Amino acid sequence: MTRRQDNGRRLSRDERQDRILAILAREGTVQIATLAKVFGVTTETARRDLDELGRRGAIIRTYGGGASRSLADEPAIGARGRTRAAERKRIAAAAAALVAGGDVVMIDCGSTTSHFAHALALRAIPLTVVTNGLPIAAALGASAQCRVILCPGVYVDHQRGVYGPATIEFLQRFNANKAFIGAGGLTPAGASDADSFGCAIKRAMIEQAERTILLLDSEKFNAIQFEQACALADLDDLVTEAPPPKPLATALRAAGVRVILARN
Repeated sequence: MTRRQDNGRRLSRDERQDRILAILAREGTVQIATLAKVFGVTTETARRDLDELGRRGAIIRTYGGGASRSLADEPAIGARGRTRAAERKRIAAAAAALVAGGDVVMIDCGSTTSHFAHALALRAIPLTVVTNGLPIAAALGASAQCRVILCPGVYVDHQRGVYGPATIEFLQRFNANKAFIGAGGLTPAGASDADSFGCAIKRAMIEQAERTILLLDSEKFNAIQFEQACALADLDDLVTEAPPPKPLATALRAAGVRVILARN
């Protein structure tokens, strides 16, 4: 366990929660009473830290403490799309405003990017869209102004998208003005996701695009998932609905990532 203070300084909430995640990565479980003693806080404060991490999906909340969740555990896209839907729609609308008529855009398969596709379709501007997501292709394909190119690959039903080497090779044939991607978590180390095949798609789209925009709701700040999808330096913009916590905001600024806050 870590000490509660650095050079006599009491840790902030974000710092405590980062330390809790580090402890869980090393030890697997934590107890509220132990955390309160380590950080020099009340048990109620320690409980609130664990409750917040649990709501974000970063940990599994247990009686009297918390446990590390499986980094490769991810719900189906339909279930993800129903959580924090209002926040995701705000992010989607703000991201759609970043697209100009005539753009070629790549959009990876995901719940937030599906909301984005619907918001983009409402703009009814001429576009070419390359995607591996069936819901995204369906939403934008309904627009007479939009040319949709659907990638080939192995269909994964719970993701409602296609993945694999054929998908990567196909993406490498095209160049794009912008790539819009999602992720399962974002830390100063970069964006991560539960699915390795999905991470490979994100990296391929980043390579082919002039600009990369990450769409991410604030529940995923400081969450860590199975595989690193990209470093912060690989991103150009982050569209979210709430300001990132200070350590993450500092890292984003140092990496040159513009943070765009979606308005109500």
